[in-house]
This record gives sequence, C-alpha cells and structure tokens, in this order.
Amino acid sequence: MRLVLQLVARLLVIVALCLTAATVWATFDAYRSVDRATAASAQRVAHALEALYWRELLLRSNRMREHLVPVPDWRTTDTMKLIAPGVCVQFQPAAAFEKPLCGQSQGIGQTPPRWFASLIPAFLGSHAEVVRPVSPRAAAAGTVVATPDQAAAISLAWEYILNVIDVALLMSAAIALLASLAIAHTLAPARSIVTALQRMARGQYRTPLPRFRSMELAMIGKAVGDLSGRLEEATEQRAALTRRLLEIRDDERRALARELHDEFGQNLSAILAFASTIETAGAKQANASGIAQDARMISQATHRIMASLRDTLKRLRNPLPEELGLEASLVNLVDSWRSQSATQPTIQLDLKGNLADIGGQAATTAYRVAQECLTNALRHSAAREINLRIERRAGEDDALLIRVEDDGGGDAERVSQSAGFGLTGIRERVAAAGGSLSIAHANRGLSVAATIPLAA
Repeated sequence: MRLVLQLVARLLVIVALCLTAATVWATFDAYRSVDRATAASAQRVAHALEALYWRELLLRSNRMREHLVPVPDWRTTDTMKLIAPGVCVQFQPAAAFEKPLCGQSQGIGQTPPRWFASLIPAFLGSHAEVVRPVSPRAAAAGTVVATPDQAAAISLAWEYILNVIDVALLMSAAIALLASLAIAHTLAPARSIVTALQRMARGQYRTPLPRFRSMELAMIGKAVGDLSGRLEEATEQRAALTRRLLEIRDDERRALARELHDEFGQNLSAILAFASTIETAGAKQANASGIAQDARMISQATHRIMASLRDTLKRLRNPLPEELGLEASLVNLVDSWRSQSATQPTIQLDLKGNLADIGGQAATTAYRVAQECLTNALRHSAAREINLRIERRAGEDDALLIRVEDDGGGDAERVSQSAGFGLTGIRERVAAAGGSLSIAHANRGLSVAATIPLAA
C-alpha cells in the first residue's frame, strides 16, 4: 500500500475518533445545558418576584406578609419571558388549583429517535428541579421551583447535537481534504527518489536529485547520491577488470592458436603425407590393397581433423574487425556460414547506420556477440530463418544495437539462466563495454539483443 494512502487512512481514523469525541461532548453539554437553563430561569423569576414582594411591602404595609405576592400578580407576560423554553416554574407556597407557569415547549427542537430518547437519560440521568428563595432576607416571601420538561430537554439536546455534528462533519471533511493534500505534496519528492533508484537499477547511476526542503528527504537524497557514486565507481572498476581479463583471454587464445597451428597443424600435415605415401606404395603392390584402403581412410580422417582445426583457429585468432572493419567482418561471417552447407537455414543480414568509424572494443564486442548468437542459433535450434540486425543509433545516446532472431523455438527464460561458456562470454564482453544484454521471445523463437554504447 502506498505511503500516502497509509497516512491518509490514519488521518481519517484520527478524524473519526475526534468526531466521535466531539459528538459525545456535544451530547453531554447539550443535555446539561437544560440544567443551566432551569437554574437561570429560577433565578430570574425569583429576582422579579423579589422586586414585586418589596414593592407590595412598601405600598400595602397593612397586609400580612404571606399575602404580599398575590397569585395573579406574578403570572404575567413579563414573567413568561424570564422562563426558558421547556422549563416550568411554580411559586411556593402555591395557592389552591394553581398550575406551574411553563415556557414555550411546543415545536421546540426536533423530535429525537426513540433510541436517543431512551439512551440519553439512562446514561446521563434525569434533570433535577431547582429551588430559589424569592428573597434571601425574607424567608416568608416564598420560593420559586423550576422543573425542566424531560421531553423538551431531550428534543433541545437532539437539535443541538445535530447542529454541532453538521459543523463538525464539515470541519472534519475540510481538515481531512487539506491534510491529505498537504501529505501528498510533502511526499511528492519521494517519487523522484524512487525514479532515481529505478534508473540506478537499469545501470544509470548518475541520476541527479533535486534539493529537498524536508530534512529527512534531504538525508535520503544524499544517501541515494552517495550510493549512486559508489555503484558507478564499482561498476567502472568491474568493467576495467573485465576488460583486462578479456585482453588476457584474447592473448591466451592467440597463443593457443599459434601453438595449434605450429604444432598440431604440422603433425597433421605429416600424418597426411605419410598416409599418402603408404597409399601410393600399397597401390603398386597387388597384395597390399587393404593397406592402401586403410591409408586412404587415414587421409580422409586427417582432412576432417584439419578442417575442424581451421574452424577452431578462426575462432581463436584475432577477430576480423581488427583487420577488415566491422561491416566487412560481419558480411564475411554470414557468408562463411552460408557457404558451409546448402542445408543451413536462411541467414538475413540487415545493417543500418554508419558503421565505418566503429572500431576497437565496441567493434570486437559486436562481432563476438553476433558470432556467438549465430553459432547458438545454428547448432542448438531447428531454425529455418535467422535475422541478424546491426543498427547504429545516432544522437545523444550514440550506441550500437545487435539483434539476432530465429524461428527455432526455445525457452527464453531457460536460455537467459544458462551458465554456458558462450553466453557467459558475451555477457562479460557486453558488461565490459558498458552495455546491456537481453534475451526474450520472438515470434516463433528467441531474440537476443545487445546494446553497446559508443564513445563520443
């Protein structure tokens, strides 16, 4: 899972937890706000009755103090304004048949669902009535008792919660969106680091990275840059070592070719001369026909060995590009395979681009790759047609492409994992030249492609 998605998912979990906590707090605060509204209503009504009490005491001093606040006098519109919605207030001592004076409760809030109406009182409890004296200095003035309406309180709490949740949801969505964009923007430079690592995996070690503002990303970028430098240095050292090993091997091949030509070739020539002499002498004697036949067979075997020796010497001697140039040596290579037998598969040679100025290690590597791939296609497959394509790709990335395709079937994966000397040799040569080698499926067979960079 991508890091951005992981961080966004965790952010959404945190937002959900915060939203849940806000919902719980809003529920508790809304439910308890009814208690505060009840206490405030009782206090306001008591304060108003206290003013009425002292006025009656001054104006009607001939009346008894317990009758100073007549029942009808305090049940006015002004008193109703002092009572919060959903709260009922009653004066004590109450007169006969007197009902509490209640604030507006019809149409207050939204009707809550049943589960909310039954769940909230169970967890938060019921609302208690609030008692306030009319006058702290005159106990005989009576008291005010305020009682909240349970149903109205729950409706008000539900409406308050809905309002708070709406705002909280909008804020949570905005925070989640903005934080996700901020996270994506902060982690965007990680893509350039991944791209650089992918290029390094393909052999492009010198991949510059931009400067990062984040200290952590800057440290990662510096580590990647240091790693690319060490990998390039190690690759250059390995390529130089491989080139030196190839030079030593070529020297050994040339020395071996000289030894085979001087020693083994001369001995074969001597054997052939002796066999010819024996065959001539046997032909003159009437009773030595068997000896002449044996000498003839020795001569034939010697000719076959000498032909095999010549092929071996061709492979061991200096490559033709050093003498004829790359283009002429490739034409000579294809012609030599074509002339060996009429039953050989068709070999098509396709040359593109300017190959005249290609020499040195690049030309030798290209020739060896083409030689080894043709040999493998001819000896290890039932191909009827082989295509050898040499193309020079000019431009900033001046490189030489060698591609050999056949229609002889074969398993590309098995061949690419092969540890044969021929395939290992061309891998080493291509790596020493700083190139790349790939083996893949063709239409009806295999395709071996090598890319060799050319020096400017």
